[in-house]
Amino acid sequence: MDDELRTAAEVVDRLRHLSSAPELAKLSKRLPVGEPVLGVRMRDLFHTAKAAVGLPENELAELFEEDAFEARMAAFCVLDFRARRKPDIALRQTYLDRHDAITTWDMVDRAAPWVVGGATAGGPYDVLHELAASDDPLRRRSAVTAPLWFAKYGDPDDVAAGYGVAAKLRDDPDPVVRKAVAIYDRHAGRTRPVPEP
Repeated sequence: MDDELRTAAEVVDRLRHLSSAPELAKLSKRLPVGEPVLGVRMRDLFHTAKAAVGLPENELAELFEEDAFEARMAAFCVLDFRARRKPDIALRQTYLDRHDAITTWDMVDRAAPWVVGGATAGGPYDVLHELAASDDPLRRRSAVTAPLWFAKYGDPDDVAAGYGVAAKLRDDPDPVVRKAVAIYDRHAGRTRPVPEP
C-alpha cells in the first residue's frame, strides 16, 4: 500500500511529524521520569505501527533500539499486529529478546496477550513461570498479562495455567504486577471462577 513504512527511520520521522506539545506534556506526566518522549497520541501511534507491519527484521530491530517511548511502543505494536494475523513462537522470542526495551506497563499490555499468550496457548507454559520469577516487575507483568489471551480464546487448561501464574504473583510487592493479576482474575473469572486457595 502507498502508506507503507519500510524503514525504522521512516517510522520515527512519521512519529515526529505527528507529535504535539500538548501530547508531550500529557505523556510526560504519566511516563517514568526521564523517559524520552516525542508527544504522539496513541491512536496516531497505532496507525503508524500498522503502516509498519511489513518492516524487514533488521529495521524492526533498529526501532527497538530507539530512545523515544513512541518508537519502541510502535515496535511492540508491530509484533502485536503480526501476532493477531498468526501467533508465532518466533514473534514471542522477539518479544522476550527485546524485553529490555519495555519501560512502561502499557507496552506489556499492548503486546503480551497476543505475542506471548497466543504463542503459548496449549503449553508448555514454562516461559510464563520464567517471567514470573524475574526480578523485573515488567517481566512479571508480562507473565500474568500474556494469559489474558487464554481468558478469551484458550481452553480450560490454558485458563488454569494462567491462574497458576497469577497465584504466584497475587501478593507481589509491586503494584504494577498486582494490578495485572487483578485484571487476569477478572477476565478469566468470566470463563472459569478463581480457584479456592
